[in-house]
Amino acid sequence: MHIHPLITDSATLANLCARLSQSPFVAVDTEFMRESTYWPDLCLIQIANSEEAAAIDPKARDLDMTPLLDLMVENEEVLKVFHAGGQDLEIVHNLTGKTPYPLFDTQVAAMAMGMGEQIGYSNLVETMLGIKLDKGARFTDWARRPLDKRQIDYAIGDVTHLAEIFPRMLERLRKTGRGGWLDNEMERLGDPASYANLPELAWMRIRLPSRKPEVLGRLKAIAAWREREARSKNLPRGRIAKDETIADIASHPPREQSDLSKVRGLSPSWAGNDIGARLMTAIREAQPLPDSEMPPREDRKPGLGKEGALIADLLKLLLKVRSRDADVAPRLIARAEDLELLAAGVRDLPMLRGWRHDIFGKDALALVEGRLAFSVRNGKMVMSAIESEGSVTVPEA
Repeated sequence: MHIHPLITDSATLANLCARLSQSPFVAVDTEFMRESTYWPDLCLIQIANSEEAAAIDPKARDLDMTPLLDLMVENEEVLKVFHAGGQDLEIVHNLTGKTPYPLFDTQVAAMAMGMGEQIGYSNLVETMLGIKLDKGARFTDWARRPLDKRQIDYAIGDVTHLAEIFPRMLERLRKTGRGGWLDNEMERLGDPASYANLPELAWMRIRLPSRKPEVLGRLKAIAAWREREARSKNLPRGRIAKDETIADIASHPPREQSDLSKVRGLSPSWAGNDIGARLMTAIREAQPLPDSEMPPREDRKPGLGKEGALIADLLKLLLKVRSRDADVAPRLIARAEDLELLAAGVRDLPMLRGWRHDIFGKDALALVEGRLAFSVRNGKMVMSAIESEGSVTVPEA
């Protein structure tokens, strides 16, 4: 594979993207810093196909990133391959308002191949290629210039290995017929709405037990205010105000700005400065949350009392058994909250459709409906079909 020198000029980038646009896939990774900012500070982009790889310096003066971003979000003929790409997708969305499409995430694919639920990149490389990665540059300051050769070599290695791993994964998925299992997961991962971070929806990430419309309305208004403040100042949300502080203010709103000095978690200076004034405006202008926006009740699992919780525990055990038998990560089949919903009587669930139904859902449904039982035979857990009252069929060993 040909490794290009660090790309810092528009012409070289445009030529690279023109060649890559003819490839069936590209492997992509980014390096960024975000410990002290709201927006991730993009420091490096790495990209490769099966023949060439390059690192691109987005901080280079006058570099036109348009060809690269167009390749990411406009070219639907080239598959974009990431590993645990959520934050990479967020960066692309911040720059374009779109997410890469079509999309393949090797961490998600690894779940369908029985490699665990969140296999790290270095473990994936070691498992698939037998290569032990040097992690020495992992926590480097990617924003500092110039980047040295070790940093660039480390960064490019992320996509050169990925470009080698992806075809092998694809072949294994084809042989096992599991490629289609990933469609919903990839679609969910690539949903642009997941990365929009709309201020009006920020309140939904904050836990508050109250269901009073006026309290939730204040929470919505204050969370939106914090989101806008964090964006305008390019600071992490928690540097403006922590979630628990926002929840406390929503539940016990100060009457006057001077009362902000008594709020735990806020600077006393807010009692008289502009940011405190903007917070008070958000509180005063807050409207009760309408019924149409009320969150679902925590007890939306009808009938899930003590017995239901035990049934959910049995379903979790069944999931472990069936995921082991199928050699697939349990989380790809069903999530814990869906198991609780099934135990409570809900039937419109992903696990009861398609391939999930075939390898787990049908047995899960039989268990909650009294048509399946656990038993131990020769020291092994087995499932026993209950055909009629008092009649149990134990499968052959």
